[in-house]
This record gives sequence, structure tokens and C-alpha cells, in this order.
Amino acid sequence: MNKIVETEKWVQAKLAHDTTGHDWEHIDRVRRNAVLLYKKEGGNREVIELAALLHDVVDDKLVEDVEKAYEEVWEWLKSHQVKEENCKHIVHILQTMSFKGGNRPAMATLEGQIVQDADRLDAIGAIGIARTFMYAGAKGTALYDENIAVRSEMTEEEYRHGKSTAIAHFYEKLLKLTALMNTQTARSLAQERHTYMKEFLVQFKKEWNYHYENADC
Repeated sequence: MNKIVETEKWVQAKLAHDTTGHDWEHIDRVRRNAVLLYKKEGGNREVIELAALLHDVVDDKLVEDVEKAYEEVWEWLKSHQVKEENCKHIVHILQTMSFKGGNRPAMATLEGQIVQDADRLDAIGAIGIARTFMYAGAKGTALYDENIAVRSEMTEEEYRHGKSTAIAHFYEKLLKLTALMNTQTARSLAQERHTYMKEFLVQFKKEWNYHYENADC
């Protein structure tokens, strides 16, 4: 029994109907990012790959009963003969990796840092832009409102439930992620994506405020 392949199938089934940008394709990109970082940075590949595959099946944005979701993950890992020390490590990574308004403790292990970086890489750049608007649409969040101020500091509750917009999310989270990368490899990979987001925002604001009566054409 290949525990990685079986976990792939299990996660695919759980996220088969996701419309928020946390679908199987996202999971697979994060896993591929994580494997790439592992090859550069080292660590325990089994822990890294399983944590990358499982990181969204316990996310409070996606599941109603988080405690039950963690119990299911634990039982899944144990039933697939994952060593208990690796089970504990994986669960710790899942509990620590989410941004939650910037209020989470620093990731303590290299494996956790790699999985967190892999997830953050998929939150920025062109893919990150697309996922931001996909999530906003699924949750009924406004595209942009100049009268809604960008929040600089937030509690976890404010981050999850406070009033914001898709564009504000770039300033509240996404543009902060490059500086928060744990590994040198991820920081290097993030630079191009970070620049692309900044360029996108410049163009977005230009088009948002465009007035045809002033056009030189």
C-alpha cells in the first residue's frame, strides 16, 4: 500500500466540490512546491509530503467541525502505518501553518517551514491573484471598495470575519508573505511572484480610476 497515493485519493475525494481555490489542484501544486523545497533544503520527505497533501482538510475556512477533521486525519495516518512521531509532527504542522491574520507562532521545524512556504507560494503571483478572486466570489466578498480601509493589524476573529475586499486582501496578507518565507529557496522563488502582484495592483487601480472623457484617443 502506497500511503502517499492513498492519501492523494482521500484528499481528492474530500475536496472534489471545492469552489474557493482550495481544491485538489491547489493541494497538488503545494505538494509539488514542497517537494521542490525539500530537494533544496532537506528534511523528512514523508512528513513534508503528507502534511502538504492534508493541510486543507482541517482548515476552518473549509470544514465545519475542525476537531473532528483532526481526528479523521490522525486515524487516517495511523491506519496507513505512519509512525506516531511522524503523525504528531504532521498534525503540529497543520495546526501551525495558517496565516490567520499574522497571529500564528513561528513554525518550529524545517519540515513545517517547507510546507508553510509551499502553501504561501501558491497564494502569491498569478495563481495567487486568481485564487484570491475565486475565494472572494465564493464567499460573496466585494471586489474593491475605496471606502473600506485596509487593516494593518487584526485579531484572528477580525481577519476571518471583519469587513474587507478582494483587493484589500493583497495588502492585508499576500504582499506580506514574501518577507515571511522561512527558507532561502522559497524567498528566491517568491520574488518574481511578489513583483507580478504589485504590477497587477498598479494596473488594477489605473483601470478602476480610468475616465474615458480624459482619454487621449
